[in-house]
Amino acid sequence: MTAKTCAACDCELDASLIKVKIGGKTVEVCCDDCARKLKEAHGSAATSGKG
Repeated sequence: MTAKTCAACDCELDASLIKVKIGGKTVEVCCDDCARKLKEAHGSAATSGKG
């Protein structure tokens, strides 16, 4: 079995993983900090170029 890794930091995921919806996809991260980083990164990418 291949170990899953965090979408933000590539740390190995365990039973305490967190699922986050980003751009219609569900990604798995290892902690709240990584979840927040991904949401912020996606939010800034989605708003850049608009306005």
